Amino acid sequence: MIGIDELLNGNVDNHILPFFWQHGEDETTLRHYMHVIHDANIGAVCVESRPHPDFAGPKWWADMDAILDEAQKLDMKVWILDDSHFPTGYANGALKNGPDSLCRSSIDHQTLTGLRGQVTIPAAQLQKAAPWQPSQLEKYIFKIGSAHIRTFTSPDVLLSVTAIPEEAQSSPRKVLDLTSQALSCLQAGRDLDFSLSDVGSWTVEIIHRTYKRGFHRDYINMMQAESVKVLIDKVYEPHWQHYQRYFGNTLVGFFSDEPEIGNGHNSGGLKVGECGDQAWSPEVEEELHKRWGDAFSANLAFIWNQPYDPDRGARIRFDYMDVLTRLIEKDFSFQVGDWCRRHGVLYIGHVIEDEHQHTRTQSSLGHYFRGLAGQDMSGVDDIGGQILPQGEDIGPGTLVHPVRDGEFWHYTLAKLAASSAALEPIKKGRAMCELYGAYGWGEGVRLEKYITDHLLVSGINWFVPHAFTPKAFPDPDCPPHFYAHGHNPQYRHFGALMKYLNRCADLISDGQAVIPAAILYNGESDWAGKIMYMQKPAIRLWDHQIDYLFVPNDALTGADPYTPYQTTIGKELQIGNQHFKCFIIPQVDYIPRAAAACALKMKKAGGLVLFIEALPKGTIEGGQADPLMAELSADFTPVGLDDLVGILQKNGIGDGTGDRIGDASLEPANGRIRIYHYRRVLHGTHQSDLYLIVNESTAVYNGILTVPASAADDVSSGDYAYYNAWSNRLTPARPLRASNGQGENTVSIPLRLQPLKSIFLLADTGERAQDQTDLDLTDLDSTDLDLTDLASLGLKKSDWSQGWIRSTCASLDYPAFTDPEPVDLPDRLAVEKPTFSGFVRYEKTLKVEDTPAQASMPRTILSISDAYEGVEVFVNGTSLGIQIVPEFTYDLTSYLHAGDNPITIEVATTLERQASTFPKTGFDIFAVKDAKSLPPSGINGRVTIYSD
Repeated sequence: MIGIDELLNGNVDNHILPFFWQHGEDETTLRHYMHVIHDANIGAVCVESRPHPDFAGPKWWADMDAILDEAQKLDMKVWILDDSHFPTGYANGALKNGPDSLCRSSIDHQTLTGLRGQVTIPAAQLQKAAPWQPSQLEKYIFKIGSAHIRTFTSPDVLLSVTAIPEEAQSSPRKVLDLTSQALSCLQAGRDLDFSLSDVGSWTVEIIHRTYKRGFHRDYINMMQAESVKVLIDKVYEPHWQHYQRYFGNTLVGFFSDEPEIGNGHNSGGLKVGECGDQAWSPEVEEELHKRWGDAFSANLAFIWNQPYDPDRGARIRFDYMDVLTRLIEKDFSFQVGDWCRRHGVLYIGHVIEDEHQHTRTQSSLGHYFRGLAGQDMSGVDDIGGQILPQGEDIGPGTLVHPVRDGEFWHYTLAKLAASSAALEPIKKGRAMCELYGAYGWGEGVRLEKYITDHLLVSGINWFVPHAFTPKAFPDPDCPPHFYAHGHNPQYRHFGALMKYLNRCADLISDGQAVIPAAILYNGESDWAGKIMYMQKPAIRLWDHQIDYLFVPNDALTGADPYTPYQTTIGKELQIGNQHFKCFIIPQVDYIPRAAAACALKMKKAGGLVLFIEALPKGTIEGGQADPLMAELSADFTPVGLDDLVGILQKNGIGDGTGDRIGDASLEPANGRIRIYHYRRVLHGTHQSDLYLIVNESTAVYNGILTVPASAADDVSSGDYAYYNAWSNRLTPARPLRASNGQGENTVSIPLRLQPLKSIFLLADTGERAQDQTDLDLTDLDSTDLDLTDLASLGLKKSDWSQGWIRSTCASLDYPAFTDPEPVDLPDRLAVEKPTFSGFVRYEKTLKVEDTPAQASMPRTILSISDAYEGVEVFVNGTSLGIQIVPEFTYDLTSYLHAGDNPITIEVATTLERQASTFPKTGFDIFAVKDAKSLPPSGINGRVTIYSD
């Protein structure tokens, strides 16, 4: 664990492992790029094989030799993405011609509706599943229906024929299992004839097992241990054979990218009962036979939504998905993870979470927590524009994400990873996000700073930036690229962001978050019926600075077979080191029995449990008749979603009155100030609290921050300090008042924070010293410009926007600036040079009058109200550092002398304007159509000087 002392002295651990794409480049280029990544303040790479032409072949080993050798020289770490094609599961093509039995299989249903009386099903219809119709996307991208996709010789297998009354549950008629009769007819080669009641109508479901479904048919089967082992044998073992000497030192782990079940169509959002075909394996079939016994064939039809007996449907869909995801957990996640741990390396990655796929099949693994259970970090990704400033709402989508689900991306996505990391012992608090990729060239360091801060304040502390590509510029593959063979003007600014990121991640690692609210994870309930999405209560909480985690039902059962959750249910819900003051259950049709039992037990112990909008209709396992439902009805009255925060505040959680269990609160209130409370233990037993505060709004926040006091008997300025991770400065935080009420003591501290900026409040600066002595802050400069209203300093304000000399240069030509010309600010560069990308230099001279001998230089501050994007200021040829979000403020005082002082401001643009001239390719989704519609370029604000 890094302490503040070490950060201030320039020491920092690495928490960053960017994708380093491989295309088979020459050795010189690969070694150069390792230095490029290292010089961007990054201590690791994740080698991505996706575009490489010879994965696990001679060229791959030669390339890896160079990368590992250079990494060792630079004291960097290497991770490897674990397959030759995206997503993980291709097993380097091992199943393109492998046994059918190891490939993915499905069960598919043919539905006959409106039947009554005498019915005949032709023998041919019993013999095989109906032909599969690929979508246009699947035909184009996955080549389904062409010679590029493998064929199977194994015949389809009839599993079930079931007749189901179409009337409601109250109907006295029973489901008819016609499977035995159908199998006999099939064996004899004759049609199936049977009679149904003439009253009402019936649906008949014919279910086959088949290999001829899905968009990745030659991928491993995630629910089949023998199939998953093919991935290990064809990818993991060869790397072990080549690089044993690096395992556990330079080579530290493997990364699985978006592994999937792969049934249905390559589209997200379908619940299990809505899928055309369902994922299958021999192990799934065996486990369901154990659960269902003689009812196996009749139950299969209820995996799809059936109007008959919703309780039965909920239980059967749960059984199916429970078996499916437990096998994924065992056969895939833990089989691969355990192999890694036996060989001294870590296993990480993520699944597709968007469109609620984290609880579903098709493009994901059906259950977020189980899918990643065997990994050593939790993981999510933010790729293609999910997280955006002021993007919290549902809104218009893009080609990458046709439906913009800002509520999910801003309130659920990162919190899934934070929850898994905090609750599962194997994760050790490590939460990872793949980020920045596929936003297009318009994403520069300003947007990257916003994304970074959003993830940090959500509890993410490991990062996989996407990406460094050594392919010739311009590589159209999912920009932005952080170096681009020197063409990206913001490369050094990105490096400054990475230094900041590592400092922040250090401070929120190896301890634990202090989080009052647990929200029930909705995976099992989503399988069973209708649900309220978890982000709905989460929005109310986080917009009132009430933090939360999502708690899986597996943590409440007390008998999880794979993850040893350490759970105690009393007045608080304690899972590991997390102590939740309340348990929130969003509206669901069906609740797992363990969650219902937890709610009752916690309520009886005096804890706070809130069902939102309505009580469940039944439990998943017992339906509406479950005795637990009567107990829930007797003990609980549901609360409205809009009343949630008020109830929590009245119970001392959040910004309330009375016995204040709550955490950080704001006056005045602001729903876009995000606060993350983290507790570290240093020097063995000494606890140290910190608060990461991020302003996600568009306006300066100026108010009062109130937090629990760090000491019960004394509150002084020496107990609190602001740490600015960008400038790496520690500044005293001076409390306004302290409260010693009946509850916890609190302290109130002034807070002024600009948009897109962050600050840490350290609630016990005594942790800074190695000998545990308190830090004397009186000798520190008490002004942090990021926290200061410059007008309050009493300095003379002068508009300095006129009379600059502007020159420009391309990134590759830096610092050879050309075309000097006089300009006034705001600059019209975007109009004058609409396709220009690179560096913009502004030069002017500041004259300082002679000062009396031994007198100090007058206080002088320069402020730039806005620029696009990264800014660096030089005084007399000395850099005052890089800043990447406005307001850009620099204290010039220590760098000035009497007389003329040349002042230079350099602005690095994004490559978006130049990209409007790039050749169009198959990645036109990222092409810039019209440079005139792009944001400003250069200094688009005004420059002000504040001085004595």
